[in-house]
Amino acid sequence: MADDKPYRPPQDTEEVYYEGAPSLKGEAGTMIVCGLVALGVVVAGVWIGILSGGLGFLLLPAGLVVGAGVVAYPVVLNKTIRYKITNYRIDFERGLLSKRIDTLELWDVEDIKFRQSLWDRMLQVGTLTVFSNDDTTPNLEMKGLPEPRRLFDVLKQRVISVKRQRGVLKLDT
Repeated sequence: MADDKPYRPPQDTEEVYYEGAPSLKGEAGTMIVCGLVALGVVVAGVWIGILSGGLGFLLLPAGLVVGAGVVAYPVVLNKTIRYKITNYRIDFERGLLSKRIDTLELWDVEDIKFRQSLWDRMLQVGTLTVFSNDDTTPNLEMKGLPEPRRLFDVLKQRVISVKRQRGVLKLDT
């Protein structure tokens, strides 16, 4: 009999709600701090160069290189993360030279938390935290997501729908 399955197979195709790296707007505060640190490094190099005479100006190029590295850090770190949020799963990819991908099935999700600071609201980004029964990814925090409220609402509904399709019951203890 075809109805003897413990769950119903999905009757729709996989739909992608979001795919990409977190928005750099979500790292605006970090970028400002790194910019100030970089500026401080360059100014310190110039100041030491002035105080120590001619040879001290060799510190200026070194200060510029270190400053550029400090500014580039949050940008590079941001580009090492990618999310793919669909109607059945969340793929979390990270890595610069090597890659690691974890998949979180929506039927494993227990709760979803939405957070958006005033700064995030002005920049139209936010953070979603997904709490699950998954062994490898029990808590997944996705920062810098564009349209976070839409994603939050869609994911809430999809978690309920996927659990119903799979026949997952929630038992209170």
